[in-house]
Amino acid sequence: MNEGNNRVNIKVGLNVGVVLKHDQRSGKITRGIVKRILTNSSHHPHGIKVELENGQVGRVKEIHFGKQFEIQEIEI
Repeated sequence: MNEGNNRVNIKVGLNVGVVLKHDQRSGKITRGIVKRILTNSSHHPHGIKVELENGQVGRVKEIHFGKQFEIQEIEI
């Protein structure tokens, strides 16, 4: 079962992978930080709907833990 299907697993500030509405057919994952949880129910079969910090909205398919997924800025 996908951990992104249960609201209890999703927290504001969490690094997640979501599928945006226009990417549902391809299943393309977009990574971002949860700004707001939009699904009110405790479970959704296609993933809990969230708004990311950049304003994009999608359903959670992956939850990322650890530093390997942090975006780093590098000065050149």
